[in-house]
Amino acid sequence: MKKRLQKWRVFGLFTLLTLILAGCGKPYLSTLKPAGEVAQKQYDLMALSVFIMVLVIVVVTLLFIIAVLRFRRKDNKIPKQVEGSHKLEIIWTVIPILLLIILAVPTVSYTFQFADTAPMEKKDKDGKTKGDVTVVNVRANLYWWEFEYPDHGVITSQDLVVPTDERVYFNVTGADVKHSFWVPAVGGKIDTNPDNINKFYLEFDSEKAKEAENVFYGKCAELCGPSHALMDFKVKAVSKDEFKQWIADMKGAEAKPKVEGSVAQQGEEIFNKSCIGCHAVTPNDSRPAEARKAPNLATFGEREKVAGILDHNEENVKKWLTDSQELKPGNKMPSYANMSQQELDALAAYLMQLKVQK
Repeated sequence: MKKRLQKWRVFGLFTLLTLILAGCGKPYLSTLKPAGEVAQKQYDLMALSVFIMVLVIVVVTLLFIIAVLRFRRKDNKIPKQVEGSHKLEIIWTVIPILLLIILAVPTVSYTFQFADTAPMEKKDKDGKTKGDVTVVNVRANLYWWEFEYPDHGVITSQDLVVPTDERVYFNVTGADVKHSFWVPAVGGKIDTNPDNINKFYLEFDSEKAKEAENVFYGKCAELCGPSHALMDFKVKAVSKDEFKQWIADMKGAEAKPKVEGSVAQQGEEIFNKSCIGCHAVTPNDSRPAEARKAPNLATFGEREKVAGILDHNEENVKKWLTDSQELKPGNKMPSYANMSQQELDALAAYLMQLKVQK
């Protein structure tokens, strides 16, 4: 008896913990804390489907209990055999159909709404999007993200910057294998395929962005290789005016970044010998997508994370340079384990000074 009680106590404890942990969620990551139009509608659909499922479970459970208690066998007599009831058959056929219709109508409606990218299709004679519309080309790579603002000639990596309180339109594609673009708190997800472009939009609520300290977490939602779980990016949601200023700063960036101090200048020399063939250090990189084989480092000193996973500091930059395959298996960045400490210090100092905004 004691053992049984102990088992039930453990079971009860785990059940309680499950319920408590199920309510945990950060505003920068949780789908249960929607931070935009798309996320809110997706949350509403989830709530509706859960309500319908719980309702069905409750009704079926009650009917089962009533049947067990009221019609349980009390003697050895064989009850009257009923072959069927047309009324009941109609009821339990019609009700599921009605429930499916209730769920299907908003689902189909929202699906077509989310696919409405007409504003981004309107181009002027120069091929730029008409009106004050923000368009971002997303390119997924093993295991990093590239973000291009085609109307402004600006390219960044790992950190996506967007304006709040308006729709931001995305063209998403993959450079190698299938990935999936997802910002859990704001909406998505959508596949990034190497052989076609998918289009959709998201909207970032300014009040919700403040709660998340203006940074949301993005992820790859498609198993793409050994470092799939480490393929993260950050979304900086800022006001429209701040976004315009950011674009102006990025467009006005100098062709050659200015670095201060002899150590950083030594690092620049090392970078130009070893890294410049793959990485760009200016946001107005004019190379075609096929030539952009590594993340653009123009804003490296302003990023939230190193390689999308490590705290942004010089020590972690050095760790990444010397042990990238251990930290993110399968990525295409070579490890420079033979680099001297002096060279590491210099290269890290240079990278941390790569900033566009003052």
